Amino acid sequence: MDGAPWLDLQRPPLRQQALRRALTAPSGPFARVDVLGRTGSTNADLLRAAAAEPAAWPELSVLTTDSQQAGRGRLDRTWVTPPRSAVAVSVLLRPGVPPSAWSWLPLLTGAAVAEALRRVAGVAAGLKWPNDVLLEGPDGVLRKVCGVLAEVLPGAPPPGVVVGIGLNVSQHAGELPVPTATSLRLAGAATTDRDTLLRAVLRRLADDYATWRDAGGDVLGTGLAARVREACWTLGRDVRVELPGGGVLAGVAEELDDDGRLVVRDAAGGRHPVAAGDVVHARTAG
Repeated sequence: MDGAPWLDLQRPPLRQQALRRALTAPSGPFARVDVLGRTGSTNADLLRAAAAEPAAWPELSVLTTDSQQAGRGRLDRTWVTPPRSAVAVSVLLRPGVPPSAWSWLPLLTGAAVAEALRRVAGVAAGLKWPNDVLLEGPDGVLRKVCGVLAEVLPGAPPPGVVVGIGLNVSQHAGELPVPTATSLRLAGAATTDRDTLLRAVLRRLADDYATWRDAGGDVLGTGLAARVREACWTLGRDVRVELPGGGVLAGVAEELDDDGRLVVRDAAGGRHPVAAGDVVHARTAG
């Protein structure tokens, strides 16, 4: 042991060969799974690699790491997690469906993560629009355990998108970036084994993505929109939405429309579809 403070027998490294056997053909749907010991951002790495060598990085390529030192979220926010304490994974998708349907990808990903956590980790998990996964604590407070970031792949066709997932797994309270965050460990999850969690999340995402892709991006006929709406804990709550242009919208989150936009009813009864924004749940700490 080198005396590094993060070394922890409960934080073993990811096992690349075992993950490949479980997730790539013939056992699973993924084309490629690579595990990095340390990196800045798996999203940035995968975007760069897929643009430079598209043949080497086909659809459903996966890049994950034991230590992400410059994780990225919406609005270019960055954070650092202790090594081996989180799941940081990016997946390359080349859907072949109209880009107008891609707005559902962060929502589908978040709902897939929430479902996998409920099933494997035994925690109460739900989706916060547009790209966070929350856990409900014993005190009834909702706290963020996971963020999702989808970024369009630049360059030549076929068009693609990289979807990144950052899941807090074994962090102690002092290792979390903000007081409104939590980890599976703090939530008393049934497992904090990152291999187990990564496999469950990726399999659920692959299944839902295949359903969406094969239906040409149809979330209504496939029932995926209904599943996202059911998982979305933002709906029915008083919210405050900080809009990209600097404005603020307050009201009740009534529904997700067919484009995945959050529809907010203000105090005067006006209904406003929101395509992007930072949401605060007025009655929770989420």
